[in-house]
Amino acid sequence: MHGSASSLSSSLSSWLLVLLCAVSGAYCLRRAHGWGGAAAGEAVMGFGMALMAVPLGGGGTWRQPVLGVVFCAAALHALWLLRGGAHHAHHLVGSLTMVYMTAAAVSGGGHGHGAGLPLLTGGLLLYYAGYVVLGGTRLLTAGGGPVPAPAAPSGPPVPTPKPPSLPPHGAPTELVRACRLAMGMGMLAMLLSM
Repeated sequence: MHGSASSLSSSLSSWLLVLLCAVSGAYCLRRAHGWGGAAAGEAVMGFGMALMAVPLGGGGTWRQPVLGVVFCAAALHALWLLRGGAHHAHHLVGSLTMVYMTAAAVSGGGHGHGAGLPLLTGGLLLYYAGYVVLGGTRLLTAGGGPVPAPAAPSGPPVPTPKPPSLPPHGAPTELVRACRLAMGMGMLAMLLSM
């Protein structure tokens, strides 16, 4: 009975990770329509992470080789994007991390548990833990702070909260940061399950 509850909990957390990554991928795909480049890479990463997290039990041996090819292509795309600046380096790290996890899953018989290199896995865990903490901090401070209390009618005018900042094509910066934070948390969860 205890094993059944543990299996159900593991399956539920896997499906929640699938949902998180798929929603992030869909949002990035929607953004990619007007932005291209980085948003398209994030969409591929989100959907690939969702597919990789699907709990298929004993089946699904086709996934790792196919995902390996997809993530190698994403790594090449991220390497190409590096021409535009070092801020695309995270896409390269993410793509290479997915290639690594796919290879670890193949060598671990499809599960990936304990199949990775401990030092590399530990370094990636530190990277993504830092990315998630930094991303969460940026997201919390993006709103411009608390809204001031209204002043008395005879006092100075009440300042209004600033609207969300908009990147070049109109998507609120906070949504982009939330999407990236969700995918960083998904990557961290996948690394922890190795």
